[in-house]
Amino acid sequence: MTVTTIKCGRPSKGNEKLSRDRLLDAALQLFLEHGYGDLSMETLARDARVSMRTIYTQFGGKSGVFGALIRRCSDQFIDGLKDDCELFEALETFGRQFLFRLTRPDVIRMRAILMGESARFPDLAIQFYEHGPRRTLGHLADYFSRQQQAGRIVAIDPNFLADQYVNALRGERMQRLQLGLESPPDEAEIADWVHKVTHLFLRGCLSNQ
Repeated sequence: MTVTTIKCGRPSKGNEKLSRDRLLDAALQLFLEHGYGDLSMETLARDARVSMRTIYTQFGGKSGVFGALIRRCSDQFIDGLKDDCELFEALETFGRQFLFRLTRPDVIRMRAILMGESARFPDLAIQFYEHGPRRTLGHLADYFSRQQQAGRIVAIDPNFLADQYVNALRGERMQRLQLGLESPPDEAEIADWVHKVTHLFLRGCLSNQ
């Protein structure tokens, strides 16, 4: 597996506006530097070289910018679930990309900001969950549902399957990473972990037909 992008997100943008991309790049660095509550909209607009009106029009405000950052990050692994790939291969591809992004220092720091400030800013928690975990679980559940329709896996609630697979990927190591008790795994460690998790997971839900 080769991953060339380390920071939290910058997939191919197609025909997206340059101002939006620049704003999200600037927002990532500013959130990491200042946190959420202490970052002013004025600072964000100045560093991104866009107007305040642009921020409100495109994102609805600061929490919307945070949500867009999370969505851009999740874009990088949810597209790995390909129906034209063999089941084990598709899940491994998803798992490696998911775990790599989740364990990068910038992402760990963003999660710490979320946990520290979500009580004061409920919209922050909503944006994170909607554009991150809920979106990821939804795509994964849809994938499992299609695999069930094709007769490849047993008829277990696909939402339950998605939750179980994601939690198996994260494991206890995510808590150690968040507490600074462990260094981020490299690509080889991630590949080995995902291979074992996927193998064990599929043993429990593959169809015998």
